[in-house]
Amino acid sequence: MLAAARRGLEWLLEWVTIILMILLSVVVIVAVLYRLAGNSFSWYDEVAAIQLAWITYYGAALAALKRRHIGFDSVLLSLPLGIRKVAIIVAEVIVIGFFALMAWAGMQVLAVLEGDRLVSLTWVPVQFTQSVIPIGAALFILCEILSFPDYWRMTVAGTSLEHAEIEEEVEQEMKNAQSMDRQGER
Repeated sequence: MLAAARRGLEWLLEWVTIILMILLSVVVIVAVLYRLAGNSFSWYDEVAAIQLAWITYYGAALAALKRRHIGFDSVLLSLPLGIRKVAIIVAEVIVIGFFALMAWAGMQVLAVLEGDRLVSLTWVPVQFTQSVIPIGAALFILCEILSFPDYWRMTVAGTSLEHAEIEEEVEQEMKNAQSMDRQGER
């Protein structure tokens, strides 16, 4: 069930991030074309900055789910097993604590922004645009929790996620090279 929840959340975050990136690209391209034509959108800068922030928050949650955010696998793996286990738990508590604090602060910010509207698009509430702060923080926490069991197993076993990915890529490239050599021999 945990694996299914993780796959579902991964799929959702990937698509949200892809859609946000496409929308940002469309906004930028259309704004550039309008500017080249001698016109300009008054809302472009504000909307593009908000879209970039949203991509950052949702992308960070996706990176957390895949355990591709900044980590120190090599340092952890160099520690004795007992200390490594404690370090993993301490690191998780710190990360989750930070994002819990960020979610709480984000909610406080939303309360302060009540009634404010964007400067260029006065029909858009600033609370909506800044809702990404507590939502992104909550998603990051959820992603950390869902990815923790696999991370724990691999790190306790002495396997680096970073190194495993590199080794997988090297192995795939070796297979591709061998396949190319075989085709060249024919």
